[in-house]
Amino acid sequence: MIHAQGVAEVTDADFDTEVLGERGRPVLVEFTADWCGPCRQLAPVLPVLSAIAAEEAGRLKVVQIDADGNPATVTRYGVLSMPTLLVFRDGEPVRQMVGARAKRKLLQELEEHLAAAVTA
Repeated sequence: MIHAQGVAEVTDADFDTEVLGERGRPVLVEFTADWCGPCRQLAPVLPVLSAIAAEEAGRLKVVQIDADGNPATVTRYGVLSMPTLLVFRDGEPVRQMVGARAKRKLLQELEEHLAAAVTA
């Protein structure tokens, strides 16, 4: 799996604890796989996830999950395409985005969830 620096990797085993158990700030989960052509094309964009993880650490937790090695979580959330980004808030999925995003676009799409983290 192509890994974004500074972004934790989660698995089927710790997904409930690391993602669903997070309270007070949303969690952005990137589902990815080695076989995924678009995911490999995203390699130059991975610094976007790393930057957002660092810049928004107080308001947003960012993690990655390898779809091939964690089929239970992929099935549980009906992830059919890679890359898929899911936003979880207090244990519930609240937004799904499929495909690559530029940093500005991704931050715009996350803004309502980031704002809620500040006021929560």
